[in-house]
Amino acid sequence: MALLVQKYGGSSVGTLEKIRNVANRVAKEQAKGTGLVVVVSAMQGETDRLLNLVQQITQRPSEREVDALVSTGEQVSAALLAITLESMGIKARSMSGSQMRIETDGHFSRARIKRVDQKAFQSALDAGEVVVATGFQGVDSQGNVTTLGRGGSDTSAVALAAALEADECEIYTDVLGVFTADPRICTTAKKLDEICFEEMMEMASQGSKVLQIRSVELAMNHNVPIRVRSTFSEDRGTLVHNEEDALERLVVRGISHNMNEVKFTMRGLPYGEGAPSKIFGALAEAQINVDVIVQNAPSENNIDLSFTLDQSDRYKAEDVLKVVLADAQGANTEIDENIGK
Repeated sequence: MALLVQKYGGSSVGTLEKIRNVANRVAKEQAKGTGLVVVVSAMQGETDRLLNLVQQITQRPSEREVDALVSTGEQVSAALLAITLESMGIKARSMSGSQMRIETDGHFSRARIKRVDQKAFQSALDAGEVVVATGFQGVDSQGNVTTLGRGGSDTSAVALAAALEADECEIYTDVLGVFTADPRICTTAKKLDEICFEEMMEMASQGSKVLQIRSVELAMNHNVPIRVRSTFSEDRGTLVHNEEDALERLVVRGISHNMNEVKFTMRGLPYGEGAPSKIFGALAEAQINVDVIVQNAPSENNIDLSFTLDQSDRYKAEDVLKVVLADAQGANTEIDENIGK
């Protein structure tokens, strides 16, 4: 029996009407005799709503409690879709990260998947049930709920497809596929019928929001074909797969942008004392990804260092830098928010 993993993003399950649309798609696929694992995100805007509630309380909340809170969004979507499918006469079972036994490390808000228990799915699939899985979440060795970071439902879907040896992983969103540029900004952008993993990773790293970079990397490592499709169209979308030999390839595949970065500038760092190494080592240990780095030539035994990272990591990075720079006399930090690239 063919096995397919489908993932539906927040815009695809944002209302009950949209959830019914997803259920109809699932029903059509199941009628072909395909085994299905359906991964869902939280309803559109729900994660932001929950995080806004937290920000009204404190700028530096417990990451453990934030993960416990925001993981509820996916549980709502999964249960609603399972209920909708059952109302249509289709056997379905919703499963959370802990029920699926998706084991992660203990890095809250940016956990990494260590293993997936195939046995958790087998009885449901053998019984002909559609498994409706919560994306974005897992559980660590201590039993704590963890989340995989924004866009983590893509990673959940690819991880399940790899663990279950699915034939394909379909990522459903509100665009027809992968375009040469953001079609909401560039009206002449064209949809690509296919793209290789390496090209997709480069576009994702430069700000393309179609797929999360971790999901593409995971798919490439386990050779899981991804098909990016629209929930609201029958178009076949874009296939992301291993690069094939070709006599000619496009030199430029697409253009990406990111308007949600923050820039840190440290002035007056002591030269020759390994300050940059200490800074980036501490940020890496805190699971904070740094993007663009600029360092000037030393002047009067001091250097200035600038780098960018995702806006969501701003306060966490500030806390890390306070510790690292405590012994760097005369150094000061400037922050520019919401810069684009």
